[in-house]
Amino acid sequence: MDVGGVEGNHVGCAAVTWGLEEAGPEPLVKPEPMAIFAVFQTTFLLALLPLRTYESEVLSEPLPLTPESLKVSVNSTRQCLHLQWTVHSLAYHQELKMVFQIQISRFKTSNVIWVENYRTTVKRNRVLHWSWESKLPLECAAHFIRMRSMVDDARIPKPGFWSNWSSWEEADAQNSLGHDPLFVFPKDKLVEEGSNVTICYVSRIHQDNISCYMEGVQIYGEQLDRSVSAFELKNVSFIRKKGTNVFCKVDQGGALGGIVLFVSKVLEEPKDFSCETQDLKTLTCTWDPGSDTGLSKQPSQSYTLFESFSGKKTLCKHRNWCNWQVAQDSQETYNFTLVAENYLRKRSVSILFNLTQRVHPMTPYNLFPKNVGATNATMTWKVHSIGNNSTLLCQLELLAEGQVIQQHNVSIKVNGEYLLGELEPDTEYVARVRCAYTNHFWKWSELISQKFNTAEAAPSEAPDVWRNMKMVSGHPTVSLFWKPLWKVHANGKILFYNVIVENLDKPSRLEVLSIPAPTRSTELTLDQCSYQIHVTAHNSVGPSPASVIVISGDPGNEEVESGRVNGTEDGFSVSWKPQSGDATGYVVEWCDGPQDLPCVLQWKNLGPNTTSTVISSGAFRPGVRYNFRIYEISAKRMAHLLEKKAGYLEELAPSDNPQVVMSNLTSHSFTLSWKDYSTESQPGFIQGYHVYLKPKAGEQCPPAFEKTVLPEDSLCCKHTIDNPEQKTFVVENLQPESVYEFFVTAYTSVGEGPLDAFTKVTTPDEYSHILIRIILPMIFCVLIVMIICYLKRQWLKEKCYPDIPDPYKSSVLSLIKSKENPHLTIMNVNDCVPDAIEVINKPEGSKIQFLGTRKSLTETEFTKPAYIYLLPAEKDYSGPGPCICFENFTYNQAASDFASCGHFPVTPEAPPHQLGPLTSPENLLKALEQNCMNSLGGIPAGEANLTYVSQLASPTSGDKGSLPTDPPEPALCSEYKMQMAVPLGLASAAPSEQSSLSSTTLLGQGEHYR
Repeated sequence: MDVGGVEGNHVGCAAVTWGLEEAGPEPLVKPEPMAIFAVFQTTFLLALLPLRTYESEVLSEPLPLTPESLKVSVNSTRQCLHLQWTVHSLAYHQELKMVFQIQISRFKTSNVIWVENYRTTVKRNRVLHWSWESKLPLECAAHFIRMRSMVDDARIPKPGFWSNWSSWEEADAQNSLGHDPLFVFPKDKLVEEGSNVTICYVSRIHQDNISCYMEGVQIYGEQLDRSVSAFELKNVSFIRKKGTNVFCKVDQGGALGGIVLFVSKVLEEPKDFSCETQDLKTLTCTWDPGSDTGLSKQPSQSYTLFESFSGKKTLCKHRNWCNWQVAQDSQETYNFTLVAENYLRKRSVSILFNLTQRVHPMTPYNLFPKNVGATNATMTWKVHSIGNNSTLLCQLELLAEGQVIQQHNVSIKVNGEYLLGELEPDTEYVARVRCAYTNHFWKWSELISQKFNTAEAAPSEAPDVWRNMKMVSGHPTVSLFWKPLWKVHANGKILFYNVIVENLDKPSRLEVLSIPAPTRSTELTLDQCSYQIHVTAHNSVGPSPASVIVISGDPGNEEVESGRVNGTEDGFSVSWKPQSGDATGYVVEWCDGPQDLPCVLQWKNLGPNTTSTVISSGAFRPGVRYNFRIYEISAKRMAHLLEKKAGYLEELAPSDNPQVVMSNLTSHSFTLSWKDYSTESQPGFIQGYHVYLKPKAGEQCPPAFEKTVLPEDSLCCKHTIDNPEQKTFVVENLQPESVYEFFVTAYTSVGEGPLDAFTKVTTPDEYSHILIRIILPMIFCVLIVMIICYLKRQWLKEKCYPDIPDPYKSSVLSLIKSKENPHLTIMNVNDCVPDAIEVINKPEGSKIQFLGTRKSLTETEFTKPAYIYLLPAEKDYSGPGPCICFENFTYNQAASDFASCGHFPVTPEAPPHQLGPLTSPENLLKALEQNCMNSLGGIPAGEANLTYVSQLASPTSGDKGSLPTDPPEPALCSEYKMQMAVPLGLASAAPSEQSSLSSTTLLGQGEHYR
């Protein structure tokens, strides 16, 4: 038995062999038989006696049999040690069973790494062989081998004992290495995927800084001595056919060494191994080879086919199939073994079969149709014969649109034929045939196929027709639609459609329209009569049956109830209640697209006993409203609207929110309205509205609202309106002068619309509306007055503030009436002779403007007013002195500032010095007439002042330099006769003859002033 070991084995390296003794020479002369027998018997008995004696001596006293002539050789390719030896101590004809104990040491004899007991039968001078495969490459270490033996034969009763050890034999592969500094082993190692491999390097430079890499990834191992390190690679995988790169290098010295490790796929056992024949002459064997184990170092696996009954074999040229010629000796049973082999291993699989049970016929040929009509065709084909006209079973299949619709079995020998019936007109078919061996079914042959088309026939069904009516300019217009016939009903290519319009009120009138295909609609303009319309489809053979529809002259009542229908994954389940018992059918119509797109009219015809149906279409989409109309078809082929339905395949939340308008804002409420919000265009049935209100912080929700939390976790007040038709809402119970935010959204059964931005509104105070009612009318009235004043601005200017009053145009003249002379309106200058005039100059001037010349003088502030005093001329005047002082403040603003005029009595005998320097009235008037305006024009600004006084004026106390210090008491005023304007300083100036009175204002005689 095995004593034990560390690594290695001897399986797979080499077979254990030994030599055989050669027989002695045969005799030259052949003696007589009996004599020969007697001689042979005597000789055999005489020779047997000493032989048995010798054998007994040897077996009873075994001698130690030491192995001799031990030789060791190294096979670097397989990494094996081959041992051979002999045992010379045996007798010449002796055979003994012996056991040899083999020891293998590495690096030194004391480092035993492998011990194995090898048993065999030994003969004298027979050479024995034994092989051992090393896991560690032999080039990386020296190996030492020795052995000893022991007799292990049952014929020797005494217990055996070991012989002496043979001397150590050294096997050192490093002696053949070159002088490179670094070596990596094993070279070009070939292993299977999943194996464990040990590599090593030998360094001549004795450095420790050596790193090894496998495909660029560093690997780590164990140092065996100063110059050798080993690395164990476990479960190596296949990377590429060119091998896996392993190299080692000195980190600093730059020395580099490497190997290529060849890892092949594991050789698999062939699968699905099978053999068959097509003509009973050649067998074809096939199999699944599995993975290819070929590498750049080794070829792919080879396959050998071996037949055990005949003992023949053949090397297959292909990886997955091989031919075998059937023997002519009528061999029927075959036992094949398929052997797969590569450099590393072998695998085999066997099969046993009868030749006649493995017949696979060849593919039929010459498959053709003949005598093809609209509903039938004859198929013909041929087959290859097998043996002596053997019978084949053929299967004929007929396919339409990829589906087998007919299948027929036909037994033939050479030619096949079969009539196919029940075909559809103008239809493409595929006929295919396959055959099998009748005696014993093994496999069908390969299929052969052939296409053919049947002839056309007249359409077998009437078109599916429907109409849509509308009024255009008071006349009914009918849009007529029809669906294309199914291929199975068209029986050929439809060329055109005939539409016959028959007036039922006037049967003699017919209108025929021919509509070319593929048009599927037409429009008819009719009158108030009833019409019957026939529609037929035509192909190259003839017309189809007619589809009839009647259009009534009375449109009837189109107002019916509208209901709802629920959608499912299969479509819309629509049901209705019949109204009459004579209905011949029902029609459900709808539009495939959304309402905002042009209608693609669809309809479905149903039988008279149907009260529900499922409407399905690939065009239906979630969130789209579809309207269905159910019509009842009467016995007269007239359609009457029965019901209306609306529904969604799947309801969604509203896509948009109402556009809300706020109105009627008060201090406690406001009104929201969204009347333009369309509920029918929404992706679901609107069930109501949510009104959200955000009051100011700390304020409670109004009574009609409830608190809620918005998605962004903010508090809000919500009111639900459960009536989708209510599109106004009054928000009440609000606080004055408060800011609120509102938002309105619709909701369906799925949810509410998107959360949009809130709209802010501020309530006014409680009295703002009253103020508005007062202020607005006032503003309106003021605007009206301003507009009137603007339009009448010229009139107002003339009436209220004229530029310079014109005495001739003044309205005062109409008020001054003289009692003595009512016709007197303006007094002439010559009619009034003043008694006295006193003119006082005032240097300070003011900017005044004279009528006529339009020249202005600079106005300054007066300290003393200047007046013109007019004294009475009567000498015998004894009454009170003049007291009237008339001042025109429009022309003398300075005079108005002193709003006083002194009045005191003046006697006729008063001296002239009391009256001041005066000129005679005649000279004054003359000066005024001649050069008044000329003198005024020459007076510088600020040197004259103008004062209007009456004719009977007296000096006032305003001029202290010319008036008496003690003025007398004022007396009663008298009537004045004239008013005139005199520039101050003109009176004291010498009159000029060229001067004239060019600007004197005269007033008519006025009333007496008291």
